[in-house]
Amino acid sequence: MLKYLIVALALCAVAHADEWTPKTGEQIRAIRVECLKETPLSNEQIGQLKNLVFPDEPDVRQYLACTATKLGIFCGQQGYHADRLAKQFKMDLTEEEALKIAESCVDDNAQKSPTDVWAFRGHQCMMASKIGDKVRAFVAAKQEEAKKKAAA
Repeated sequence: MLKYLIVALALCAVAHADEWTPKTGEQIRAIRVECLKETPLSNEQIGQLKNLVFPDEPDVRQYLACTATKLGIFCGQQGYHADRLAKQFKMDLTEEEALKIAESCVDDNAQKSPTDVWAFRGHQCMMASKIGDKVRAFVAAKQEEAKKKAAA
């Protein structure tokens, strides 16, 4: 167990020390596919996620923790990295404004929640913020665009 903890801390430290860059849409899609293989979700859950509804269920929490970890924005030992959250999800906000939002959603897990619960808590906070509003608007616009292409 101690060896696992040391390796996990070392990996987290290495991941945080390197030159992290925001992931592209293609990279995010690939990560989602990997995480769905690791934590299969029901068709109903997948439908909810596509509509940006995130039920507080173990499988959904584990899937979100997986994606956040693979995106490099969350580490099971340190939690969310506010600077990376801000860069990845700033949308059309300034990086300073996005960072302020991200910092308000980051916690040190003082209550010692399991990793998936901790990651889910931060995710819910972000989705309840102005960043979440921007993400919902972006997804809605993409869905509308897809409908128009399908109708044409």
